[in-house]
Amino acid sequence: MNDPIVDEIRRVRDAHAARFNYDLDAIFQDIKEREKKSGLKFVQGVARQPAPNQALQPTGAAISVSQDSKSLEAAPAAEL
Repeated sequence: MNDPIVDEIRRVRDAHAARFNYDLDAIFQDIKEREKKSGLKFVQGVARQPAPNQALQPTGAAISVSQDSKSLEAAPAAEL
């Protein structure tokens, strides 16, 4: 499946990289120079660390066991 927008972005990106003989350091320096001239921030130097997914954190035991009883009982539902 061809997407004309994706195709155009790839053409522009390839043309930009070709100007620097696909040298990543030179491409990065060009981006940083353009960033400085524009006053905008194009590339951040440090990746952000993702926050832990709170929904997947352990919530505790689903059942409780009484020391007096040998059978398992369902724990009371958590109050919302």
